[in-house]
Amino acid sequence: MSKVREKIKLTSYDELLKVEITDGLKEIDVDKLHDFSNYPFKVSDDEKMEELTESIRERGVLLPILVRKTNDEEYEIISGHRRTHAARLAGIEKVPVIIRELSDDDATILHL
Repeated sequence: MSKVREKIKLTSYDELLKVEITDGLKEIDVDKLHDFSNYPFKVSDDEKMEELTESIRERGVLLPILVRKTNDEEYEIISGHRRTHAARLAGIEKVPVIIRELSDDDATILHL
């Protein structure tokens, strides 16, 4: 490995946004997850959603949902709205989540 490559260090999103993992990876009831109010996209029940639902039915949710706490028992979805919706359609009761402490601005930036 070259000396230049050894000196290059890429900054993670977490370091850039100064976000902290507050509880790490957990499994949370989908009923405790709510949409982020500033989410800029619409989740549609289309053919792609049917495919995702079937995949989740067969394999489960493979990529954790990014959430932030709104109170002791409830969470707001920052990233993973489609996966959460598909999990509900598939009858999945718990999904893997990563809980982060994010301001409204930081959560909105993640959607850009």
